[in-house]
Amino acid sequence: MPISAFAAACAAAFALSALPAHAAKRVIVIENMQFAPANVTVKAGDEVTWDNKDLVAHTATAKGAFDSHSIAPGGSWTYMARTPGRYAYGCSLHPTMKATLVVEKAKERKP
Repeated sequence: MPISAFAAACAAAFALSALPAHAAKRVIVIENMQFAPANVTVKAGDEVTWDNKDLVAHTATAKGAFDSHSIAPGGSWTYMARTPGRYAYGCSLHPTMKATLVVEKAKERKP
C-alpha cells in the first residue's frame, strides 16, 4: 500500500473514532405553558426535538447556543446537540417558561 493511501486510511479511521457510537433522539413536549421534561440530559451528537402541543407559539431559546424562533402550535423544531455544557433555556415569548438542557461528551467509537 503506498504511503499516501495508508495515511488516508489512518486519517479516515481516526475521524470515525471521534464520532459518537450512535445518536439518540429526545423529545421535549411544550404543553400547558411548560417544557416537559424540564431537565434533559443528552450526549453530544444527539438530536433534541421540541414538539409544541400548546395552543400558542413558543420558542426554545438559550442565548448564544440555540434559538428555535417561533414554533407554531402543532409544530416542532429539532436541534443537534454538539457542544457539551449546561444550557438554561426558555421561551422568549413567555419568560416564565424555563428549562435546562445538559449536553455531555459523547462516548467515542473504538477503532
